[in-house]
Amino acid sequence: MKKVYDFSKGTRGAVLPVKGKTRITIYLDDAIVGRFKEMSAKSGKGYQTLINEALGAHLGLAEPPVTAELVRKIVREELAAQS
Repeated sequence: MKKVYDFSKGTRGAVLPVKGKTRITIYLDDAIVGRFKEMSAKSGKGYQTLINEALGAHLGLAEPPVTAELVRKIVREELAAQS
């Protein structure tokens, strides 16, 4: 290891930028963050991911989840189309 490193040309921030994401600072009510953290503990997903998903769903950007009923509907439609 060197005894002295030259950081004069260094820049602040992430080493690898994340495409499609923007880092922001936002203030949310404690109750909202608390609820998302509770949901995070139950689901195993990060609370920030859950907030992002909730905002996407509210704006109509998220696709609906694939449920057993949706799969049944698709299979019925496909079988009917083949008959």
